[in-house]
Amino acid sequence: MTKPPPMKVARSGPLADRIFGWVAKGAAVFTLAILVAILTSLAISAWPAINKYGLGFLTSSTWDPVQEDFGGLVMIYGTLMTSFIALLIAVPVSFGIALFLTELSPAWLKRPLGTAIELLAAVPSIVYGMWGLLVFSPVLSTYVQQPMQALFGHVPYLGALFSGPPVGIGILSAGIILAIMIIPFIAAVMRDVFEVTPTLLKESAYGLGATTWEVVSKVVLPYTKAGVIGGIMLGLGRAIGETMAVTFVIGNFNQLDSLSLFQAANSITSALANEFAEAGEGLHQAALMYLGLVLFFITFVVLTLSKLLLSRLKKNEGAKT
Repeated sequence: MTKPPPMKVARSGPLADRIFGWVAKGAAVFTLAILVAILTSLAISAWPAINKYGLGFLTSSTWDPVQEDFGGLVMIYGTLMTSFIALLIAVPVSFGIALFLTELSPAWLKRPLGTAIELLAAVPSIVYGMWGLLVFSPVLSTYVQQPMQALFGHVPYLGALFSGPPVGIGILSAGIILAIMIIPFIAAVMRDVFEVTPTLLKESAYGLGATTWEVVSKVVLPYTKAGVIGGIMLGLGRAIGETMAVTFVIGNFNQLDSLSLFQAANSITSALANEFAEAGEGLHQAALMYLGLVLFFITFVVLTLSKLLLSRLKKNEGAKT
């Protein structure tokens, strides 16, 4: 008995294609509208502070709700410094993790190690903050800050980097906690893009006598540079926007007395979390919204710089060929 011919699936007509195009376009326009609405609402809410302080808000370190005198320099500095420290630590560590998982790890270790690293991303930020305050900060104070103060305390300029009360709370502590938090994100993205590299390219390089580092630096990284930079920007965005973990360990101090790595400071997100609920209507609330607008601008600048970096890399690649 012969089998009946398979049923033909009717193809969707032009109307279905048009509907799909409208839905996709509507989703893109809706996302853009939300972005514009957020930016507009921030600007309107922050307008009293913008009108009074202007760009001087960005260079003033005064934050006095009683006298209604506000400046965002301390918060901006804390946000940028903690994010920079986090990237400085997290990028090399994440690169090493991704390199080990894709090129050096034995097969039986890849899956459990990769899963363990990804599980770090599921830990709530408040748990990182509590661990940083109760466990990590005392260790940092006892085994890092105090020995550094004893060793470099009398050295000009260098001693100022480790000055301050030896409590282990401040910019460095917040930066390290942020680094631990963003390592899983950056490492996971790097590992995935490294695995996308065609095996034929890597085997050809190995066949020509290249070492593992030469394969990674001359084959894998050029092939996956867009994904690597995207992973780094993802981690940077996570660090800039983190709130609870930073609030626990940065010290929440609205003055900038020194440039010490252990100086208690504040960040934009922690200032918003600590003060927004108690801020009265008026200039205090407007200053906090101004900080939110500045954070939005910082994120936009970071994204723009990453796009420019990618375009420059592509241009240089075309010039070499």
